[in-house]
Amino acid sequence: MKRSTQPPTPDVIRGPWGPVGADPATAAPPGWAGEWVAAWNRFWFTPADPLPLAVVRIGAGCILAWSNLVWLADAAAFFGDQAWVPPADVWRVNDQPWQWSWYFAAGSPLAVWLLALVALVAAVCLAVGLGTPLAAVVSALGLISSVNRAPLNVFGLDDALGILLVPLAVGPAGAVWSLDARLWPRAVAAPSVRANIALRLIQVHLCVVYGFSGCAKLLGASWWEGTALWGAVANGQYRTLDLTWLARHPLLVNALTLGTVFWEVFYPALVWPRLTRRLALGMAVAVHLGIGLSMGMMEFALAMITANVAFVPARVFRRRSARHAATDRPPQRVRSVS
Repeated sequence: MKRSTQPPTPDVIRGPWGPVGADPATAAPPGWAGEWVAAWNRFWFTPADPLPLAVVRIGAGCILAWSNLVWLADAAAFFGDQAWVPPADVWRVNDQPWQWSWYFAAGSPLAVWLLALVALVAAVCLAVGLGTPLAAVVSALGLISSVNRAPLNVFGLDDALGILLVPLAVGPAGAVWSLDARLWPRAVAAPSVRANIALRLIQVHLCVVYGFSGCAKLLGASWWEGTALWGAVANGQYRTLDLTWLARHPLLVNALTLGTVFWEVFYPALVWPRLTRRLALGMAVAVHLGIGLSMGMMEFALAMITANVAFVPARVFRRRSARHAATDRPPQRVRSVS
């Protein structure tokens, strides 16, 4: 039986007005409302290359594995019955009458440790792309369980990972650059509607986070004055790099502070057009690396940079991958013909 050489057909999802496939504009009613519906369908349901999602998966899986390794190092103190926050008092910290965590069902320190180990193994499998759909779901459940059980130990890193894990569970994150693709190869990694939905979820979430964060900064007088970053630099208990030399350059402090506010407020407008996308993503890398290096929050910085990868077109990764393969390929001997 001959194997078909035709590429697989992209996913087809039914939109509000019919099937949405390669040309979602055909599935909209006519008129002004139809243009909005067509734009909505194109935004969410146009098949997309899963490669950027795979890059996000690798970064998120590695960072989550490191975070879960820290949890596992003292699982009883974080999640056990005699933990820093007793199970009966967790709802007081979360200010919620109920929250789910699989650690609440653990009846012994060994069970707590095994559950933390399951979360770590799932994160490693997610990073390498082994059993990716199941690994993504288990990783998301493990993160939710950790956050709900140890709310006093939750920081921006956990929030950033939460932005990534749900889309990774929704989309085909293991379609390329994974052990799944090696063990069960496909003829072509076809564009997928699910991949587009997953990437859009990350992109929209980033716009909401940055936009509201920037608007919240506008409520602080120090951000208007251009001195907010100096407050972080001058805090000796929080910084990891000595940047007090910035006191001799107040205009530089003002520029960095106001530039950060400008970037966050206008990120949702700058990141979509091709003309300004590189500026928005470049500033994202610079801002988060600055936060990670100077304030000791490198894991959070790497998680946010990984999330911004969702805006990088797949052709960028494929071009660089092709260059790398061409560099590693041994030179071919050219046979002369006399």
